[in-house]
Order: sequence, then structure tokens, then C-alpha cells
Amino acid sequence: MTEKFLIAGFGGQGVMLMGELMAYGAMSIKKEVTFMPSYGPEMRGGTANCTVIISDAPITSPIVMNPTVLVAMNEPSFVKFEKAVCPGGSIFYNTSLFEPEKGRSDVKYIPVDCTFLAREIQSEKISNIVMLGAVIRQTKVLPEKAILNAIAHKFVGNKAAFIPVNNKALAAWSES
Repeated sequence: MTEKFLIAGFGGQGVMLMGELMAYGAMSIKKEVTFMPSYGPEMRGGTANCTVIISDAPITSPIVMNPTVLVAMNEPSFVKFEKAVCPGGSIFYNTSLFEPEKGRSDVKYIPVDCTFLAREIQSEKISNIVMLGAVIRQTKVLPEKAILNAIAHKFVGNKAAFIPVNNKALAAWSES
């Protein structure tokens, strides 16, 4: 099994953190993994995306031209990358920020009201973790425990106080 993810949004939406947590979670359960970040020239508010490949077999190239899964945290990312998704792939999108025109019949569109759910828990700063929970629950690419371990690994020192709210955010989404 190999899944190729493209996670995209504005800088500040936690796109890179989502990719890092997936990569660390995959490594922790002995999967093959690559993680490649890509930033626009701006800092906060500019474009940001990353690719993550998770596989049971060796990965020959870290480059993802046609992801099996697109995670679009905003509408510009959806518009830019929708056509790149492999037929039979999945597109997760944040319905709190936009409702896209779905132009393809050969992919599965998965709406996630992640900003709304994050606000219900604490603040929209954890929208990315709500989305990550939806992605791993729907794709079954990683067990939730692997991401919980990745959160514990990433949030150390003063940031350890954020572990409980991130764990809660990871579990917030359920398929309707």
C-alpha cells in the first residue's frame, strides 16, 4: 500500500505540521515515508504545501505529481491542485472556509468542517489537527495511536501543555 498526500493551504494554517505529524507517525510504525515542504515567498498568509508519501515498500522518488489524496485547507489550494489528484483518489476540503465546485466524477470529495469543529473545542488554530484526524480516519493510512505518539513527540517542553487539546482535535471529526 502506498498513499501519496498533497497538503496545501495558506502559511499559518498548520499545513507543514500536518505533514510532519504524518511522517513521524509513519516512521514510528516502521513505514517507509518521505516529507517534502514547499513554501511561497511570503511568511504567514502566503502559500504553503507539502507532500507526504507513506508506503509499505521502499519509495523510489519523493516527488508527488499526482497525489492519491489532496488536503485543501483553502479554496486557492483546491482550485490549484484538484486536477492533479489521481483518478480514484480523495479530496478533503475545509467547508468552514469554502464550498468548492466539484469538477470531477472520478474522485471522492470529503467535506470537513474543521474550522467550526476546532472553534468548538478551543480555537481555529487547531483546524489542521481536526483535518488530520479526518484524513487518517477516512484513509486508514495510519492508526490514530501513531499520530497521538507523533503529537507527544512534537509538543515537548512548554508546548506539552497543548497535547490534550490537539488529541481532542484529532478525534473531533466523524463521518456523517
